[in-house]
Amino acid sequence: MGDKDSILAFKALGVDVFSVIDKAEARKVVDRIAANGYGIIFITEQIASLIPETIERYNDKIIPSIILIPSNQGTLNIGMERINKNVEKAVGTNIL
Repeated sequence: MGDKDSILAFKALGVDVFSVIDKAEARKVVDRIAANGYGIIFITEQIASLIPETIERYNDKIIPSIILIPSNQGTLNIGMERINKNVEKAVGTNIL
């Protein structure tokens, strides 16, 4: 899920893609995807930065797993920070 230019390549791989433009639409799409039983949702960091509270709701759930990826505009390092926090929570220290 993300802006059209960032997710177009995933469509060529056969992945379901969802193009969103604004915060309200992004919230609705994440909730709809989760309700439809998707196991993993990839969201561009730029879109994720607009909806942190929506992503937070799914942090404690096993499914769906939300993975933040850079967009075609580059990274905001939100995804890596999230990985570091999860590793630290699981291991007890930051090993990355």
